[in-house]
Amino acid sequence: MQRAGAEEAAGAQAAAGGPGRSGAEVAAAPAGRLLRRELRLLESIFHRGHERFRIGSACPDEISCEFVPGAGARAGASASRGPPPGPVRIHCNITESYPAVPPIWSVESDDPNLAAILERLVEVRKGNTLLLQHLKRIISDLCKLYNLPQHPDVEMLDQPLPAEPNTQEEVSSEEEDEEMPEDTEDLDHYEMKEEEPADGKKTEDEGIGKENLAILEKIKKNQRQDYLNGAVSGSVQATDRLMKELRDIYRSPSFKGGYYAVELVNDSLYDWNVKLLKVDEDSALHNDLQILKEKEGTDFILLNFSFKDNFPFDPPFVRVVSPVLSGGYVLGGGAICMELLTKQGWSSAYSIESVIMQISATLVKGKARVQFGANKNQYSLTRAQQSYKSLVQIHEKNGWYTPPKEDG
Repeated sequence: MQRAGAEEAAGAQAAAGGPGRSGAEVAAAPAGRLLRRELRLLESIFHRGHERFRIGSACPDEISCEFVPGAGARAGASASRGPPPGPVRIHCNITESYPAVPPIWSVESDDPNLAAILERLVEVRKGNTLLLQHLKRIISDLCKLYNLPQHPDVEMLDQPLPAEPNTQEEVSSEEEDEEMPEDTEDLDHYEMKEEEPADGKKTEDEGIGKENLAILEKIKKNQRQDYLNGAVSGSVQATDRLMKELRDIYRSPSFKGGYYAVELVNDSLYDWNVKLLKVDEDSALHNDLQILKEKEGTDFILLNFSFKDNFPFDPPFVRVVSPVLSGGYVLGGGAICMELLTKQGWSSAYSIESVIMQISATLVKGKARVQFGANKNQYSLTRAQQSYKSLVQIHEKNGWYTPPKEDG
């Protein structure tokens, strides 16, 4: 999945409106009301039953839509062979600064041709109806990509925006308290959708401490700025899943109970340091950690989780950073010998917390011990990756050993 956003400064002034519209007229309307009018026009043209382009959901901060190539469509060199392409699912995020800040688009595909279409949106002239002009460009370019004729409904995006359903002159403040003005149902449709994410956010954030909520907000802010600057890293699918994993961890009883802690390396959602703070108190590893605290002032095992763009379909790369351990299925460089950390044993349904707790249990089960006085430099990312690669090759040939139940 790829994401592309227009690389234009947030403080730039909006230019005149699109074709067929008065720049003075649209500039006079508040941005929020103008956006709702754009959304209303979009849904009236590209409804959910449209043959080519469909608006699935639309609210003032997010739009989900899909382009339907149809049975006769073929893309590029495959125009004369192969099955017809499936729907192209597209997402759009709209900031509070719209239209000064362009919409941020993403597509659920790794096809570089689709990514290029979104990247070319920077060429669209900035204006007060930028959302409509972006969609016009997207649909037109998709039709070209799939060797389809331009759909006539695309030109409807240039028509004047629908009028506001009511004005101040029609309804006084006193009348508003007694009854709803005529035609406000459509307006409420968008206002309700705008409020839904806020309600959902309350549900998502329920049970998360203020300090961790601040971390989540900082991540969102950094991501938004990266999109605007054209410095996007990662993928939409991985970012969304990692945000969910982090939220789940922050509200988890195990996290709150001090069994482990999570820190983002350089505020990156794709690079986590995880501290195992509590292990089985009856284990030798627990005793070693108590001695380590007396000697070095630390009593935890530091793990590093590195995530790639195709997470959660591929596992994170996990290694021990410190202290140096023997046993516990820890290999050279700090790599960990666990089937669930390989493509063969991984499932996208696994939660990161379950992986953390499983690693903690595996260290104890494998009788891991702290190697006091060992050279700490022997653990490194390069060596861990080399060990992991060898591990995978060995087990791909010989399979994985499953110990008897009595061994745990």
